[in-house]
Amino acid sequence: MATVRMVEYEDASPEAREVYDDIMERKNIDWVPNIWKAMGSHPPLLKDVWNSLQETMKPGRLDPLTKEMIAIAVSVTNGCEYCIHSHTAAARKLGLDDEMLGEVMAVTGAFNRTNALANGYHVPVDPPILEAALGKPKIDEAAD
Repeated sequence: MATVRMVEYEDASPEAREVYDDIMERKNIDWVPNIWKAMGSHPPLLKDVWNSLQETMKPGRLDPLTKEMIAIAVSVTNGCEYCIHSHTAAARKLGLDDEMLGEVMAVTGAFNRTNALANGYHVPVDPPILEAALGKPKIDEAAD
């Protein structure tokens, strides 16, 4: 059960209705998903989260399917049942099949495990890994 009264379209403020309309238009649906109805209880949050997600999920160097697969992995990691289903549905529309979903789950599970172990052991980051992650060239490469 939601912790707030979910705001139906007909009960929404004009500000919330504007966002609801944009959600339905962009998603090509004729209903407002529950996550947005919950945020409809605070229209400034609803508008901020919706606009932020539109910016984040638009195509860039990562294609939309890759972004949705990342969203699935994060949702699994955070244990958000709503988000797992929502992003799996969105990814399926973009071509995700069962085999791909299995790979996403395998990678997510593997790295949740190794992350927990690295954190549990408080493993320090190796200097060469840190340098590579920061995009720093090796000293002998820089001299060339």
